[in-house]
Amino acid sequence: MKPLKTYAVLPRLPEALLPLRRVVYDLHWAWNHDAIELFRRLDRDLWESSGHNPVLMLGTITQDQLDAAAVDPAFLAHLERVATEFDAYSEADNTWFKRTHDGETDLRVAYLSLEFGITECLSIFAGGLGILAGDHLKSASDLGIPLTGVGLLYQEGYFRQRLNEAGWQQETYEANDFHNLPVDRVTETDGTPLTVSVPFPGRDVTAYVWQTRVGRVDLYLLDTNHPDNTVDDRRVTDQLYGGSRETRMKQEILLGVGGFRALEKLGIEPSVYHMNEGHSAFLILEWITRLMQARGMTFAEAKEAAGGLVFTTHTPVPAGHDYFSPGLVEKYLGRYASSFGMNIDDFLALGRRNPQDRSEEFCNTILALEGAAFSNGVSKLHGVVSREMWTDLWPKHPVDEIPISSVTNGVHAKTWVSKEMKDLYDRYLGPQWREEPADAAIWRRMAEVPLAELWRTRQRRRDRLVAFARRRLRRQLEARGAPQAEVDMADVVLDPNALTIGFARRFATYKRATLVLQDTIRLARLMGDADRPVQIIFAGKAHPADNGGKELIKQIIDLTRDPGIRRHLVFISDYDMSVARYLVQGADVWLNTPVRPLEASGTSGMKAAVNGVLNISTLDGWWDEAYETDVGWAIGRRDPVADPDQRDRFEAQALYDLLERDVVPLFYDRSPDGLPRGWVSKIESAMSKLNHQYNTHRMVKEYTEKYYLPASNRQQRMAAHEGERARDLAGWKARIAAGWANVRILRVDSAAASEIEVDDEMTVRAEVHLAGMTADNVTVELYQGRVDAAGELRQEKTTEMEPVDASGDDHWFEARGVRFDKSGLHGFTVRVLPRHPDLVNPHRMGLIAWG
Repeated sequence: MKPLKTYAVLPRLPEALLPLRRVVYDLHWAWNHDAIELFRRLDRDLWESSGHNPVLMLGTITQDQLDAAAVDPAFLAHLERVATEFDAYSEADNTWFKRTHDGETDLRVAYLSLEFGITECLSIFAGGLGILAGDHLKSASDLGIPLTGVGLLYQEGYFRQRLNEAGWQQETYEANDFHNLPVDRVTETDGTPLTVSVPFPGRDVTAYVWQTRVGRVDLYLLDTNHPDNTVDDRRVTDQLYGGSRETRMKQEILLGVGGFRALEKLGIEPSVYHMNEGHSAFLILEWITRLMQARGMTFAEAKEAAGGLVFTTHTPVPAGHDYFSPGLVEKYLGRYASSFGMNIDDFLALGRRNPQDRSEEFCNTILALEGAAFSNGVSKLHGVVSREMWTDLWPKHPVDEIPISSVTNGVHAKTWVSKEMKDLYDRYLGPQWREEPADAAIWRRMAEVPLAELWRTRQRRRDRLVAFARRRLRRQLEARGAPQAEVDMADVVLDPNALTIGFARRFATYKRATLVLQDTIRLARLMGDADRPVQIIFAGKAHPADNGGKELIKQIIDLTRDPGIRRHLVFISDYDMSVARYLVQGADVWLNTPVRPLEASGTSGMKAAVNGVLNISTLDGWWDEAYETDVGWAIGRRDPVADPDQRDRFEAQALYDLLERDVVPLFYDRSPDGLPRGWVSKIESAMSKLNHQYNTHRMVKEYTEKYYLPASNRQQRMAAHEGERARDLAGWKARIAAGWANVRILRVDSAAASEIEVDDEMTVRAEVHLAGMTADNVTVELYQGRVDAAGELRQEKTTEMEPVDASGDDHWFEARGVRFDKSGLHGFTVRVLPRHPDLVNPHRMGLIAWG
């Protein structure tokens, strides 16, 4: 039976409690310990049963409790403190961005992501990509970056994990009640819901727009559960990463095209669009179309005018990128080909490695890489891997100059640090660590923290983790119908004083969750040592379609039934942000075992590090650049092992060796006062060296100064005077591309002999045929370095050569004072690249000529 009329029923707050409403509807509380303590104070049990959702709490709590809180002086004083701090935060005008860049730019960033992990009660994320996006928004808020988030609001979100009696993962989905979440439906001035329409084949799909505040940042979320849509279209936003390939296509059109249109309808005009992974890449097509229509531009001109695009790729394996069949792309996006004046094959070439291959699928990552002004991976190693992965988009260009750089991920420290560790930081580092966590000088003060006090903080968090793990284990055993004897064992598993290893992440096979379980005899010996026991807590979900990942979970569950191991090994099901916090705050060691180089970055180890947890990891992702001997341990080496089985055996043995010889002895080596001084000193060293670097404040500052501001300035230049510079650049590119095949280096001269000494200087001259171009259209470079055993030149230096003479189309260029500063076999060559003041990177055009 359908209702005749619906109402949004709000809790009746006594006047004294009215400040609660503005506090709970801004997700700033998610990184404010004092606000969370306020909600616990109101009703601790309800805070837990509501899934840490203060909006649902206020809608569920009894009126008697609210009335009692309204006359409780202690509660009201706490509320006033939280509300005053929140108001001061919201209204502050001395943020980092204001202090550093105010007046320099009209920057406005739109950050689009298919998932955002801000708090566990808002189930619109699956894992690391979403958590990173949520932390990005939080740091943008803290720093005062003018940024707006755009995503989707899922009716069911990501799945809940349940394990059956056999230990096999099963998925259930729970419907979100948007009216009991910290989100508000955006309305028009007359109070009707604001909607956007997105064209699908033969119809338009209508989406509601919802808003949530993330501190100073707005996050807008689209939802297709609208009565004007068909049943299938209403379900487009049912599940994150659910459904068919066609459903994924619909979601990504909604995110990219619908997100662009929603911002337009809200009156927000971004100067930069940041695409977090390729899911939102279709916004490029919409933006180009709008520019063509509004300014009468050609496709090439509009592509240049859409100059404020930033793209971050998170995926180091080809299979992890989105690919769509040509038929599906033509069905849903063919109208763009018509508006661009292209045939469908030319349009599909925008997302193909080989434009001539008509059977190749369309890849959003390629569309984003080709369209963005700036592209990056999420760690230094991932930048290298990404450049190697996409070399065929820029043939003849050296791999290290492919236009994909890197910004290493970070974590939002205030979200992930425990209250106990926060209090310790406040006492010894001062409150500056919260505002400037990227300041290395602040973290060097860790040397002033008494070892005993740091150790007590770590012990308290381990106690809390063990207590939490026992409660959760009992609940999950009861839920899957385990025998009572097994349920009762939950109360005695784990030892609050034992060395505790944490492993929690998505269960994908390349992450090798069971590497530490390869030798169960050796593992049982480690775990069962009466004087120096070791215990491991696992958590994580496998993708519903990933049976390999589910098998890894089952192996762990099977092992927890081994009488010699079960008290020392626990798997916590239904991994979420709450479970993650207990683990990264309470473990002693954080274990990470991906196959190098398949982990793009990884951030769970960074969350652990800010809590004084030491990392032990393969040299992959962030750990490849962070590892030093005094901050943690490295499993294996950087050299690849061709045979996967041999590699796994080697790295498992290396892990056991580290545990037996280094980790366990250091943890249990106690001074006469019972303090593991070597262990705690290593924690202090890790905190002082890692925490200033691996946080999202540093990361977002880097995005702002490396990409956002340059992209915004470029966008404004390209848009000025009806896109005059964009038109000029597009015409210039067309002319250069048309004649580039005739550019060639005719000869290269140097007076040096074949044998020279270190630091001998020479002059190199090159004659270049420019095929009708002028010298200021190109950059001619001397490219020098050592010559390896295969006879390949390895670049160590490039020197721009100066034009010195010309005869018709033949130009002479010269470099003086050329020298080699090391002995051995060295050499040089000469190359030509296009040059224009509005080119972001000369390699982006894909044009290069070598001597």
